[in-house]
Amino acid sequence: MKKLSLVLFLTTFSLLGQNSAKTCELLSKINVLIQREHYQPKSVDDSLSVYVFDTFIDGLDAGRNLFTKTEYQNLRKHRLLLDNYILDENCSFIDEFVSTYKLALERKKKTLEKIQTEVLDYNSKDTVKFSKKSFPFDLGIKDFERVWRKRVRYDILEDVSKMSANLDSLTPHFSKLEKISKAKTFETYLCKLNGILNAPKGIDYDLKNDFLNIFCAYFDPHTNYFSLEAKSSFMSSLSTSGLSLGINVSLNEKEEIVVSEIVPGGPAEKSKKLEKDDVILKVSNTKGEEYSVSCASLDKIGELIFSDTNKEIELTIQKKNGTILPVLLKKQVMKATNNAVFSFIAEKDSKIGYINIPNFYSDFDGFSPQGCADDVAKEITKLKKDKIEGLVIDLQNNGGGSMEEAVKLVGMFVDFGPVSVLVNNKKKHTILKDFNRGSVYFGPIVILINGNSASASEFFAAAMQDYNRAIIVGSKTLGKATMQSILPLDGKQQDFVKLTLEKFYRVTGDSHQVKGVLPDIALPVLYDSIVQRENSFKTALEYDRITTKAKFNAFSKEYYPTLIEKSNLRSRNNARFNEILSVNVKINALYNDPKKPLPLTFKKVFADVHEIDLLWKQVKKITKTETNCTITNNSYDAEKVAFDPFQQEINAFKIKELKTNPYIEEAVAILNDFNNLKK
Repeated sequence: MKKLSLVLFLTTFSLLGQNSAKTCELLSKINVLIQREHYQPKSVDDSLSVYVFDTFIDGLDAGRNLFTKTEYQNLRKHRLLLDNYILDENCSFIDEFVSTYKLALERKKKTLEKIQTEVLDYNSKDTVKFSKKSFPFDLGIKDFERVWRKRVRYDILEDVSKMSANLDSLTPHFSKLEKISKAKTFETYLCKLNGILNAPKGIDYDLKNDFLNIFCAYFDPHTNYFSLEAKSSFMSSLSTSGLSLGINVSLNEKEEIVVSEIVPGGPAEKSKKLEKDDVILKVSNTKGEEYSVSCASLDKIGELIFSDTNKEIELTIQKKNGTILPVLLKKQVMKATNNAVFSFIAEKDSKIGYINIPNFYSDFDGFSPQGCADDVAKEITKLKKDKIEGLVIDLQNNGGGSMEEAVKLVGMFVDFGPVSVLVNNKKKHTILKDFNRGSVYFGPIVILINGNSASASEFFAAAMQDYNRAIIVGSKTLGKATMQSILPLDGKQQDFVKLTLEKFYRVTGDSHQVKGVLPDIALPVLYDSIVQRENSFKTALEYDRITTKAKFNAFSKEYYPTLIEKSNLRSRNNARFNEILSVNVKINALYNDPKKPLPLTFKKVFADVHEIDLLWKQVKKITKTETNCTITNNSYDAEKVAFDPFQQEINAFKIKELKTNPYIEEAVAILNDFNNLKK
């Protein structure tokens, strides 16, 4: 028995050694590529070492309830040495992280399995503490049972509390409900632990990928390491079409992944086995990778489902009647409806065209002849036939995408001239120009933005603002003014880096890096101050300006002061915008103010869980309130939708969403003001 254990022990470390050697090889290749091509490469020194170590440790034990103080101190000896290891191509230190992490996970599993058999005391005087900052690593071996008993009790009390907003309806049934929540809590915890410990490619593989990503992120937040599967998934997300199962999914109120839409003509619809609201319990591919939805991360599940390297996916689903069955689906090339541009007519005193651009998708894989710019042109053609008097382009929550599509889109509204200035790591300036004479639309434009408008959408909004071609309305954008490209590490095409190669500047020489694109007319936006923008990343590139030779002819701004004044007056007197301002004060306090220690009793946890009920009711009321703006299809789409029941359902949903959007109503009012001033 001892001999067998020794063989297994040596085999394990032999495999770890092989993996650490491969990691070192990849790190070396990544570093060479970054130092040669990155817009602003940094030295591999102590600063990198500290950033990578701290970020890596935070990812492994964010709650400070996994490692002991001794284990952390033992790993901490590497904190200032990672740069030396990397330069010396000695990555054996990763083996120590892997073995320590695995040992800590096994200990956590044993601790939870022991607590699972116990009768938990909900009448103790224990409290739980909350902190916006990280707790120190100060636990000893004997502390874990105490810490995890408290954590488990809190999770169970929280789960029971969420079952109803009425304490009196829960209290008489607490014992029964506690058993249900306890079973669910331990099942989730242990399932997640087993998922990590028995990961298809091993813990060391996942930690290696995390480490490589953190190393890349030191140079800037948008430089990332990609395996072939991750690269395929990322590219698919930016494409207008690709291999698809023909379903869209969402989270329900129980945070289960459910089928929200079945696309006509797709694999799911053809199977005749899937229905809307089916719960997805498990996903697997033909390579032996399998994830239980209740305990795997959404990133893992998403990568498995959406990566084009997985041609077939088996979904284990639960029907409404409780029946559980497997469904094997073979992907097929389909138009990605969630990426597609769409348009409507928004009316309030005049007829205004509305175009929504979800992201700047492009057909990277050659399945389709066009990207979002061509799709926008088609929507404008439809809207012009309905004699619109202005155009609203909605970039709210548009996370960006293809820069080429953004350049093409600017060119559709600007006759001719420079669009932006790209600067590489050699400080070479390249002026991006619109070489196509003419425009597809000559009327007034309002562009809607918010804190989630990023990258290519900022690029487009900034160029339109510099030319005074559109009035920018909403809140400050994310603040990303860098351009990335996915480059292979070698000829094998198995490992890639999404690398920041250039920084782009406005034709004025200014930049919106970190600063964001500032709206001409600012409007209150829910959650605006807690949106994670570029300036929240430690390694974000800094804001600066350049002197540029770009020459351009901007449109007149003579009406802007009056338009801004009229809009600001409406905004100040708008009950909904004032309610957003009021609610944001409460949301900011909820997220930013320190939280007091909470006694671990049912009444106290229930009160804490439901303390924000009134606030969320206010938020829901704000988001569901309809405007006085009428939303209808353009005449072309109205005729097309009339004969398609499935599209009618999607269409009705979109109209309902747009009817509750106060920014569209204000954009229409601004365009009405503009047209009245011009008369």
